[in-house]
Amino acid sequence: MVEMFAAENGLKGDPRLQAISNAIRGVCSSGEKTGIMFQDITTLLLDHKAFKNTVDIFVDRYKDMNISVVAGVEARGFMFGPTIALAIGAKFVPLRKPKKLPGEVIAEAYELEYGSDCLEMHVSAVEAGERAIVIDDLVATGGTLSAAISLLERVGAEVVECACVIGLREVKGQRRLNGKPLYILVEPREIDSC
Repeated sequence: MVEMFAAENGLKGDPRLQAISNAIRGVCSSGEKTGIMFQDITTLLLDHKAFKNTVDIFVDRYKDMNISVVAGVEARGFMFGPTIALAIGAKFVPLRKPKKLPGEVIAEAYELEYGSDCLEMHVSAVEAGERAIVIDDLVATGGTLSAAISLLERVGAEVVECACVIGLREVKGQRRLNGKPLYILVEPREIDSC
């Protein structure tokens, strides 16, 4: 429920959250993952006001926190991260799937609800002591965000917080974020099951 997360993130009564929630659609999957409801943020990106509101909320939160690195998780973290980084005067660091970054990388494997995966980051992208946030579109189990935290901490960065547009109702992921705070804007709207 939007109101639950609004109270937790200090935005209770902010009409932007309802607009953001309304702009995200649920899509029933087919194929291998039949019966899973995916949260599609492409409709949020099509709504310029809701998209701007999303970025503005994150920028307002991080602009005075001395953040020097915005790390975006492939691929949907790339849609929010660069804009936030530009607005707060930080660099954007892409965290990518294996073999997509040229040059020397470090990697972190992690478990998902339906398998395993890996994130990579350029070795020289982040310096020890830099303050970082991790951006993604959605948190479910927290495995991807935990891998992102591990990558950044391995090179000496201080991970200040993880931020996601959407948090699933059963967000158990926060327990897997190595004690790092998790900032979520909305949870999925009630939709008939797949």
